[in-house]
Amino acid sequence: MPDMTPVIYFIRHGETDWNAEGRLQGQRDIPLNDLGRVQAEEVAGVLARLDARFEDLAYWASPLSRARETMELMRIKLGLAAGAYRTDDRLKEIAFGQWEGLTWSNVEQANPELAAARVADKWHVTPPSGENYEAVAARLKAFLQLIERDSVVVAHGGVGRALMAIAGGLAKPEAAETFVRQGVIYVFEAGGFRLEAP
Repeated sequence: MPDMTPVIYFIRHGETDWNAEGRLQGQRDIPLNDLGRVQAEEVAGVLARLDARFEDLAYWASPLSRARETMELMRIKLGLAAGAYRTDDRLKEIAFGQWEGLTWSNVEQANPELAAARVADKWHVTPPSGENYEAVAARLKAFLQLIERDSVVVAHGGVGRALMAIAGGLAKPEAAETFVRQGVIYVFEAGGFRLEAP
């Protein structure tokens, strides 16, 4: 029997200045930078190549502006109405709590024990006032219940890692350590995933 699970075209938002500076963004609303806007347009070409029926896909984005702007620039490039997509709070980035705005070296200086614990078990250890990947995976599983047809999802690196664990066949420790690239599409289908670049 064929696998009827919808295909998910997962896109991490384009680059922001905080990405370039190595700062933990979490749920802070940081806009795209110039490179991020270029990446958003480039990814439109990847999507058009992967799925000729791109206008018939469902489109979902995190409500944070870096994800919405990525979605809108991509849709404009595809000739689609910029705002004709849905947002869902469950697609927000992992919350880093008190660590948001810090670089990893800042975190290690401020809280070396917790930083070391998180390096040892990135999936389960929770930043102060933040959340861990287990929590992100739980909200993402609830979101995935809404997906009834092939869909484009624009969200964040942490969401991509959770998706790799729950829909992409990666073990949780491996998913937590996987670098999620910008300007590419991760195609989730048949219990696995692959990366498609411009």
